[in-house]
Amino acid sequence: MKDDKIIEVDANDLPLSCPPKDTPAWNLHPRVYLDITDTGEVTCPYCDKHYKLKDGVKVHSH
Repeated sequence: MKDDKIIEVDANDLPLSCPPKDTPAWNLHPRVYLDITDTGEVTCPYCDKHYKLKDGVKVHSH
């Protein structure tokens, strides 16, 4: 099921992984790390949650 809610993240949430820590156990999928550094947005390939960097947050890829 697609979740239309955009989840805003900041530098403290990096490295970004899905599912988030507060996800109920019944709704878990395998943990996947998501690269948000190039575009500032990314969608989880398992659950379609959409993550976006908060305005003004700068990250650098390593």
